[in-house]
Amino acid sequence: MSRPITLFTGQWADLPFDEVCRLAAEWGYDGLELACWGDHFEVDRALAEPDYVERRRARLAEYGLSVYAISNHLVGQAVCDHPIDERHQDILPSEVWGDGDPAGVRERAAERMKDTARAAALLGVDTVVGFTGSSIWHTVAMFPPVSQAVIDRGYQDFADRWNPILDVFDEVGVRFAHEVHPSEIAYDYWTTRRALDAIGHRPAFGLNWDPSHFVWQDLDPADFILEFADRIYHVDCKDVKLAVGNGRNGRLGSHLAWADPRRGWDFVSTGHGDVPWERCFRALNAIGYTGPISIEWEDAGMDRLTGAPEALRFVRGLSFTAPDAAFDSAFSTRREGR
Repeated sequence: MSRPITLFTGQWADLPFDEVCRLAAEWGYDGLELACWGDHFEVDRALAEPDYVERRRARLAEYGLSVYAISNHLVGQAVCDHPIDERHQDILPSEVWGDGDPAGVRERAAERMKDTARAAALLGVDTVVGFTGSSIWHTVAMFPPVSQAVIDRGYQDFADRWNPILDVFDEVGVRFAHEVHPSEIAYDYWTTRRALDAIGHRPAFGLNWDPSHFVWQDLDPADFILEFADRIYHVDCKDVKLAVGNGRNGRLGSHLAWADPRRGWDFVSTGHGDVPWERCFRALNAIGYTGPISIEWEDAGMDRLTGAPEALRFVRGLSFTAPDAAFDSAFSTRREGR
């Protein structure tokens, strides 16, 4: 099955939109997963300027690129997060941060996510990828002990804040693909189940599958695809390398910088880590996923101008086609001796 391979531009937001388009086209990418930061796709301008979206699409076409999804992780993070602090000020648009009052930041972030759905519809894409934030992530360490009531309130908070956002997604015919990721309301198997339950399994809310975040938690990324087959709305490819087992390096990262050899894990160039890629792509074939395969290239130990085209070659080699019905029939006939 033919699936477009795109480059997620979030790690390239320091470069102008035109430069990222040029690089991706030269390397042979089919399109981009546009980040809603830097100048790659500006939600406020998409809604305010009548020709903004048309100009973006025309520029992509000049480079022979398509767009299948936009991503607004940074603003989505602030919808539910607690605490809201200087970390959020560093990543949010100034108009969303405002005076920094936490309640106001959350409200403005929610409104911007509604606008993101509207902007995606104008662009002609049906998927927005992002984070939800979480009011209870800070309780994960489990000490001081946290009551079940606190956890219950966290999932209710998520539902209360995201259902009105998802109403707008429904109105404009766009889906939200939540990236299952530590620091979010859904970060592993069971929290994904709980998050889906909290919003009544409404179709507007699905998942962005990124295997790197499963592997370093000791979760099976291929089984996750099969378990949540009807909710895999988008796929990001990012690898991770574990460096645990020596008695010193832990999975929590030890507050050390990316690529520090004392860390228990790090993101690495796709194909250089511990993600079971072939099994994962077989699972994608099994569920009939035909959407984009987006490379989220992130490796602090390798130059990105080397790593991004290398990752594309690796993923193209993996994106094999599942057996068709004729092959299945022929194999069955041979096996049964007919």
